[in-house]
Amino acid sequence: MDILNNDIRIRNAGPADCEQLAAWWNDGKVMAHAGFPNGLGTTPEHIREEIAGDTDDTDRRLIIEYKGVSIGEMSYGNLGGNVAEIGVKICNTDYQEKGLGRTILSMLIAELFARGYTKIVLDTNLKNERAQHVYEMLGFRKLRVNIDSWRNQLGELQSSVDYELVPGDFVDYSV
Repeated sequence: MDILNNDIRIRNAGPADCEQLAAWWNDGKVMAHAGFPNGLGTTPEHIREEIAGDTDDTDRRLIIEYKGVSIGEMSYGNLGGNVAEIGVKICNTDYQEKGLGRTILSMLIAELFARGYTKIVLDTNLKNERAQHVYEMLGFRKLRVNIDSWRNQLGELQSSVDYELVPGDFVDYSV
């Protein structure tokens, strides 16, 4: 996948991205909303092995670039039945809260719908209100709130929100 919209590019992650991905994934500040306040403790070599197995038909890790700078990562997975699950993190805090998230997500969602997916699902930490706001602006429908449904890396109970989006509800901010 390689999607370009003005200064934003979403492309497949490759071997050259593994050092950056490891730095982000090992940073507790970046990974706290995903339940890893101490980071993942992974290595570039391990990420390189994982990325080697990515395919467009099953799952894919993606790099978000803005004006040629890697600022975050996305992923999607094929859940079957034309349903994709997505994830997104703008990891470089200098680029958060700039309105880029809704454009970046719109680019990926439009591409996935164009590839034949008929539903996109995601979940987020209930505390991540900024992300919920963006998802709802794009047309995602809140399915349920899962109170105290999982524990983070520190053993603290966490709650999550499940969302879904179908093409007819999609509000595209990439145009």
